[in-house]
Amino acid sequence: MTIVIQPLALGSEGPDIMVKDTIDVAGYQTRAGSRALEQVEPAQSHAEVVHRLLDAGWHINGKTNLHELAFGTTGINHWTGTPENPCFPDRVPGGSSSGSAAAVAAGLCQAALGTDTGGSIRTPAACCGVFGLKPSFGRVSREGVMPAQTSLDCVGPFARDMATLISVMQVLCGDFAELPDVSDARIGVVNIAAEEINPEVKAVVENALSGSEMRAKSVDLPNMVAAYDAGMTVINRESWVASGDWVGTGLVGEDVAQRLLAASQTTDAELEQAEALRQVFTAEVDAALECCEVLALPTMPDYPAPLSEAGDTRALLGMTRFVRPFNLSGHPAITIPLVSAAGLPVGLQLVAARGADELLCAVASAIASRISTRAEVE
Repeated sequence: MTIVIQPLALGSEGPDIMVKDTIDVAGYQTRAGSRALEQVEPAQSHAEVVHRLLDAGWHINGKTNLHELAFGTTGINHWTGTPENPCFPDRVPGGSSSGSAAAVAAGLCQAALGTDTGGSIRTPAACCGVFGLKPSFGRVSREGVMPAQTSLDCVGPFARDMATLISVMQVLCGDFAELPDVSDARIGVVNIAAEEINPEVKAVVENALSGSEMRAKSVDLPNMVAAYDAGMTVINRESWVASGDWVGTGLVGEDVAQRLLAASQTTDAELEQAEALRQVFTAEVDAALECCEVLALPTMPDYPAPLSEAGDTRALLGMTRFVRPFNLSGHPAITIPLVSAAGLPVGLQLVAARGADELLCAVASAIASRISTRAEVE
């Protein structure tokens, strides 16, 4: 398996954690899974999140693989190799933080760090059957993380259980408070059009919410589809600015190179429209959260694609249809691993108000304790 790009042995004999290879570890290259960065100089210092983990007694035992330059949804990487999805080996591991999700699912570490610019934590977590959290934008330090400039990307944890995930967040965020009481929490179930989702996936999520026995009501997010498109516009411009120079080397994989070249065509007018939609959708989500503590919806519209059908990365961008909008808005979002009757992975996504990461984790913990998650099935 090509889950781990660089084995490490840093820190104490505490719990094991791995970090995505877009996160600097002093003395090691940060190559983002790309041959274009094969000769890059080793990082001179640790990323802030690495410092925090080491200071808290965690043992960093590896840097994980990813979709090249963190710009893809499937996790397929033709240079470093594609991490095998441990529980579903015939399915894509999801991207871009494929190696981090797979490492946790395979039991190679107790937790892992990934980054999420357009679903890159939640999508692979759902594909591999683990928990994955995208914190509120700006809640976790990105110092020493690629790309340096972003309005979307967040560093966050993967784990096989909520207790471990929360323990990582307590390290990453010095101000992470005690979890609130959510015994009376209300869930706003986002209405999804029937044609946008596999009915089997929808049924699994609905059954989980019913089994949680938490109060629920339906809510609408009318601009969610538009927010997905706007999120694509923003990530395209920001990814081209961050990585476009490497395309000319001829060393970037064809799938990512073609996406970056297409991204280079993003116009200022398109970006301006996307930023206007960001404000509209953010306000829309904020308003929906005034009547409930969290929103709930599927993490992905369908099961993870079979590897045999995942050759065209661009054709599978729709995997992120339900996650990418919340990168645009900056709200924290988490995926809880579920399993269908056929034994395939499904994710339940929860979204909370910006800054309410503790509340989000508390509700996720409460739901996970009341239902059968993928981790328990194993």
